[in-house]
Amino acid sequence: MRQEFDVVCLGGGVAGEAIAVGLQDSGLTLAVVERELVGGECPYWGCVPSKTLLRSGETLTEADRARVLAASRVDWTVDFPKVSTRVLWMARNLDDSRPAAAMEATGARLVRGEGKLIDQRTVEVGNEQIFARRAVVVANGSTAAIPPIPGLDSVDFWTNRQAAIPTELPVSLAILGGGAIGIELGQAFARLGCKVTLIEAGPTFLGLEEPEAGAALRPHLEGDGIMLTIGDPCVAVEQPMMGPSRERSSVVVHLKSGATVRADRLLVATGRRPNVDAWRAAGLAQTERGWLKVDPSTLEARPGVFGAGDVTGLGGFTHLAYYHGQVVARRLRGIDARADHTAVPRVTFTDPEVASVGLSEAAARARGIDVAVATADPAETARGYIHDFHRGAVKLVADRQRGVLIGATLVTPRAGEILGELVLAVKLATPLETLADVIHPFPAFNRVLGQVLEGLAAKVARQGDRREQYTVER
Repeated sequence: MRQEFDVVCLGGGVAGEAIAVGLQDSGLTLAVVERELVGGECPYWGCVPSKTLLRSGETLTEADRARVLAASRVDWTVDFPKVSTRVLWMARNLDDSRPAAAMEATGARLVRGEGKLIDQRTVEVGNEQIFARRAVVVANGSTAAIPPIPGLDSVDFWTNRQAAIPTELPVSLAILGGGAIGIELGQAFARLGCKVTLIEAGPTFLGLEEPEAGAALRPHLEGDGIMLTIGDPCVAVEQPMMGPSRERSSVVVHLKSGATVRADRLLVATGRRPNVDAWRAAGLAQTERGWLKVDPSTLEARPGVFGAGDVTGLGGFTHLAYYHGQVVARRLRGIDARADHTAVPRVTFTDPEVASVGLSEAAARARGIDVAVATADPAETARGYIHDFHRGAVKLVADRQRGVLIGATLVTPRAGEILGELVLAVKLATPLETLADVIHPFPAFNRVLGQVLEGLAAKVARQGDRREQYTVER
């Protein structure tokens, strides 16, 4: 069987939803092929349930903080079934009927099944072929990347999918990978009473962020009881035989140093890989890391073939996938829309949050940019003391020659909300002297930006070359 549409989208995740909305009433017919749940990874196994899990642990930690700030006695008992039930409810109980209906209400045709792009105009779903008269959009996302560690295939390990909507609270949890997924889920489980060991092969955790971010976050994670093992990679995994002479353990992780970590559960959070099997046969170019290679501006892989979201390797963020979908939809409508990746916000929703945008200092220097840097600790502010917050970080990176902000990193409560001002500043290349003239409300957390921006602007103006730490008003 063969059907024809103007546009065929492979993948009904966030990017596919944005395309459906963007093409509504355009006169273009659209088919969206989805093999799992409409909405993709984020609402069911990613952002939404994991942040709900984090919120549960956060409320318990806030109750503990009441002993310092407001109460002489606070008692609570973790009710994990209550946590699990709420997390699953927030994940729509893995029921996509409402988002599927919303997609079809735009006029799109939803095709359920395993779609494969057999050429640059045809998606095959079972015995049905769907032909795109105008364009194909590849938006089928990514999946957990599993490293080739000896013995790992013999262990019943978790990925983000099992950990984000857990049905059990393990006594102990070993996590491979110190990126955003591993750190977030590690803190969530630790605060619910699980003994967590986080194993990062590289020299730092949160390696995609400024080194100051990991340094500021580390004492908070250790304060939650998380054991951090950095720079000691896992070389083998085994599931030990149970017996009276052996300590009860579901998994043993062997490290390069010879150390071992025993845990009830193992979570593999070592990155993501593209779902390439669905489009490999079409002969589309890939990046060195296997992602769909697209023009970052037009999002075209080839004329009439677009990529959107995680599959492009331009960033694994829900907000970026939706943005890509909007850009593609506009281009399909004949509008010369262009994607701008200058200021893509990133937030790790730990407590405190880690938020960043733009270039790190190292990345800027690697590009040959004459860099100026300013830092501060938001804990040393009036709001920091009011909140009883300890040990955070603000790092701002400027292009000295242009006199503009090109990167920012925050480790502080509500960092994700504070970041918005800096995202706009980076995107619009707002002059530092203008940013330094912005009035921030006292005593809000974002007030820390005022004096740091003022100091950075002054530093750039006088062509100073010293790294400076700014103390902000209390």
